[in-house]
Amino acid sequence: MRECISIHIGQAGIQVGNACWELYCLEHGIQPDGQMPGDKTIGGGDDAFNTFFSETGAGKHVPRAVFVDLEPTVIDEVRTGAYRQLFHPEQLISGKEDAANNFARGHYTSKYHYLICTSHCFWFILSGHRIVVNVVVLQVISSLTASLRFDGALNVDVNEFQTNLVPYPRIHFMLSSYAPVISAEKAYHEQLSVAEITNSAFEPSSMMAKCDPRHGKYMACCLMYRGDVVPKDVNAAVATIKTKRTIQFVDWCPTGFKCGINYQPPSVVPGGDLAKVQRAVCMISNSTSVVEVFSRIDHKFDLMYAKRAFVHWYVGEGMEEGEFSEAREDLAALEKDYEEVGAEFDEGDEGDEGDEY
Repeated sequence: MRECISIHIGQAGIQVGNACWELYCLEHGIQPDGQMPGDKTIGGGDDAFNTFFSETGAGKHVPRAVFVDLEPTVIDEVRTGAYRQLFHPEQLISGKEDAANNFARGHYTSKYHYLICTSHCFWFILSGHRIVVNVVVLQVISSLTASLRFDGALNVDVNEFQTNLVPYPRIHFMLSSYAPVISAEKAYHEQLSVAEITNSAFEPSSMMAKCDPRHGKYMACCLMYRGDVVPKDVNAAVATIKTKRTIQFVDWCPTGFKCGINYQPPSVVPGGDLAKVQRAVCMISNSTSVVEVFSRIDHKFDLMYAKRAFVHWYVGEGMEEGEFSEAREDLAALEKDYEEVGAEFDEGDEGDEGDEY
């Protein structure tokens, strides 16, 4: 059995993490105090969910997680929240002073060298990561880790993502989507089929990032289904997707689909916005359309950096101004890499009409 440790850093990471563990507990029938009435094998540890939970001798299930922040305000919400008894106090690490949304202050100046806080637009340029607090994100994370927490014959191993979705080391920025996203009122009037939720997963409105995949090309897709789904319906849905002209794949990887099925249906947080459904799909894809996100960040960065807006705050905390230019050039090179991957072999294929593989 593997053991996975979740590390939640900063305000966004902690808030998403706290909500995510609440969802995990609901899916596995674990109470807010860590007790699991349905688990009769105290101290066993052979269950699949023990990949994410460690079981004490008293039968309490403790998340394998660490929460870290420069200041205590957000972590105090976890310490005093409904699931405060779930976490071990030593897992909640906080300092006394935050970085004031200044990447340089958290990275260079803070005496807590093991803590890194986040900034805003500049922060994305400098670190290349982004988190959006949304209930749909919880379902995506849950679907990603479902294969580790639930037994299943057609599970997708998390280690396979790097092998199947990343053609080159630099081209590793994934897009995620989730379907169906419907309210409780609509759920009673809709019974979405496997084909319908698969089509929805490829729609721009289902993407977690603001970009239109129809403007780019896919290199690979991983479709992770949950709930009442059978392989026959999945194969039919994928075959239909391949015939759509709006969904294009790069020429050197024309059939880049990987599918997994977990028969545990998705759970929802009581009182939340999402309705409980019989089946759902989460898609993790590698598409050249992600450059739209980079371009939008570039534009905002260039406008601010042209006026040297806020730069003095970063330089004053020990950062060098040249690091901004280097990071901007690195992101521009990344955009070019994606464009070259999407255009690869296109010129050489002009005379090879009618060939199919």
